[in-house]
Amino acid sequence: MSDAETAAGPGALRGGPDQLDEALLATLFTQSAVGLGVLDPRLRLVRANSPVEGDEMGEYIGHRFTEAFRLDDPDGTEQLMKRVLAGEGPARDRLVRGRLRHIPGDREFLVSVYRLDGPGGPEAPALGLLVSVVDVTERQRARARNAALTAVRDAVGGSLDVAATCRSFADALVPGFADLAVVEVVDDVLRGADPPVGPLPPGTPLRRAASGRCDAFRDTAEGAGEGAGEGGSRDRSAGVTRRLAARTPYALATTDLRARLVPLGPGNPWPATDPDGARAVAETGAHSLIVVPLTLRGAVLGLVSLYRCGAAEPFDEDDVSLAVSAATRAALGIDNARRYEREHVIASTVQRRLLPQAERQQAAVDTAHVLLPGRDSGCWFDTIALSGARTALVVGGVAGEGLQSAIAMGQLRTVIQALAGLDLEPEEVLARLKDTADRLADERAALPPADALQGEPMSAGCVYGVYDPFTRTCTVARAGHPAPLIVGPDGRVVALDVPEGPGLFSTDSALFAPATVTLEVGSLLAFCTAELLSGDRAAERITETLARPGRSLQQLGDDIVYALPDDTRSAGAALLLARTGTVSDHLVATWDLAQDPTTPATARVLVRDRLQGWGLDEDTVEATELIVSELVTNAVRYGTPPLRLRLLLDSTLTCEVHDGSPASPHLRHARTVDEGGRGLFIVSRLASHWGARHGPDGKVLWTEQDLPEGERNGAKGERSGAGGER
Repeated sequence: MSDAETAAGPGALRGGPDQLDEALLATLFTQSAVGLGVLDPRLRLVRANSPVEGDEMGEYIGHRFTEAFRLDDPDGTEQLMKRVLAGEGPARDRLVRGRLRHIPGDREFLVSVYRLDGPGGPEAPALGLLVSVVDVTERQRARARNAALTAVRDAVGGSLDVAATCRSFADALVPGFADLAVVEVVDDVLRGADPPVGPLPPGTPLRRAASGRCDAFRDTAEGAGEGAGEGGSRDRSAGVTRRLAARTPYALATTDLRARLVPLGPGNPWPATDPDGARAVAETGAHSLIVVPLTLRGAVLGLVSLYRCGAAEPFDEDDVSLAVSAATRAALGIDNARRYEREHVIASTVQRRLLPQAERQQAAVDTAHVLLPGRDSGCWFDTIALSGARTALVVGGVAGEGLQSAIAMGQLRTVIQALAGLDLEPEEVLARLKDTADRLADERAALPPADALQGEPMSAGCVYGVYDPFTRTCTVARAGHPAPLIVGPDGRVVALDVPEGPGLFSTDSALFAPATVTLEVGSLLAFCTAELLSGDRAAERITETLARPGRSLQQLGDDIVYALPDDTRSAGAALLLARTGTVSDHLVATWDLAQDPTTPATARVLVRDRLQGWGLDEDTVEATELIVSELVTNAVRYGTPPLRLRLLLDSTLTCEVHDGSPASPHLRHARTVDEGGRGLFIVSRLASHWGARHGPDGKVLWTEQDLPEGERNGAKGERSGAGGER
């Protein structure tokens, strides 16, 4: 806030404050969270501070109040002030709209006006006015959002007609939430067919089921949607069919089934690929767009496009959340209207079902993916949580088209997930994956000659990397696949120098060689399929896009799609982006222990103290004590120094015991009369997962315990690195 004053002049207050009054005024005008203004009898500002942080009021001193706040109804506000000045009593909490010169967009203010009486009291001429101004813009926007969502809930779902449901949905959002709303539904869905499973196949026709526009934009171009807004006529543009142009927000939203907030203006690269949409945007003056896919149980029913035009405030992330909730309600109404009862068509579900169904958040890595599905593409990606807060990052692809490519992709992805759980090094994972691929190739070669698959060659590639947040290293191996790109915090992009191993179905028997790189916190890893790097200057365009600072992972992924050559989409492509982080020191506890018979008791005390400090419940503490006691006892009896214990609190509680012996214990089922052999059996019962991993300096026995929901969310809130729940 700023304190702005002027010296006494023709418009100054009558009389003068003493030092105490001046100190009080100075404190109010410099520290109050409420905007205050002192006006002289001519309604000009004598002293003021701003109700909005970041705005300066000094330049408005000497101007009329209505000029400083650029009110929509200056005459009405001045008449109100004159009545207060004349002694008709104060005016409290009057809602007015205006703008501040240095703050973009319209603002809403709650204004109260009070008369400043002179020494003669109310009968004497007033010294001026005191005006308090409270910025309630965000409060009013929240009320408008709630009103819009309530309108959607009340309007949608009362009809069993798809088109009527869409019209009710559009009318509920215009004009209270958006200036323009366009609801498009997959053409086959309007005819009662099952909706396609996401991502929406390229070229799928979308039919405009409804659109709404406020009166101010009713006569603009029909291309952006025209028809029944509030008080409007029947939608004349309903029934228009279009196919989404590639590499636009509309196509991307139906590809990864995620809503998008898109600013419209000069410099956006995607309008060049959609001239009709760009022309409609220009003709309506739209400056802000939200695109939300209409989805239900993984199926794409259609697309909702919401626009704000002219002087309206741009959409923000809170508006996106409301739009997603409203679209969910609309999708349910559309689904009920067409009485959706059948399962998804197998032919359209296989590929999507074989891919991750949701973004998997990890302990210290933020990830995002881009999937450009070609016709029956065999591309896949994966993020796999490993023990010790490590994350495996995988991208691969099976060449070919049709259902068989998708099946082969699913087989390889399943195998690599199982191998990752064995805590093998990346080169070992790929070596065993290639063994599986060889067996699949042999099975295909053994098919009867009459089978069309018998003579069809198989080709696939894969890159597998493991990021360790404690050492900040990423170890990568690749099999007939491009090496990942690394973007440092300084924006410099380099390709990781990883020796290329043989393709998964090739006859080459060369060994896989890994490469390890140490990364700075905040580095970006980009794993992509070969198709993404093909085409005119594709690699150069991707490199230039990745170097852009201040972009979220999803924004980077979208920008890469915008920059791709036109023919990239034909074969399909996958991109996995990962931003590295660390695990908060507060959520990790490490102790070096002595190789001594008393060490298990010491470990139990240390563990109890730490877990109670983390606020975990007593059942978890007792189970962890028993687990640690068994693991440490095993290491003391059969292991070698050094002995180390580590606890890691994330979405699960991880216990790790390291010793210098390479020998791994194995689970035994002790007989009733046996006095030992039950340690790991007890551990396996108390932990949700357990295992062992080996390194050059020994082995680590680890366990993972599930946590109650409240404790798991608390741990998520305290992480300093990237990632999330497993």
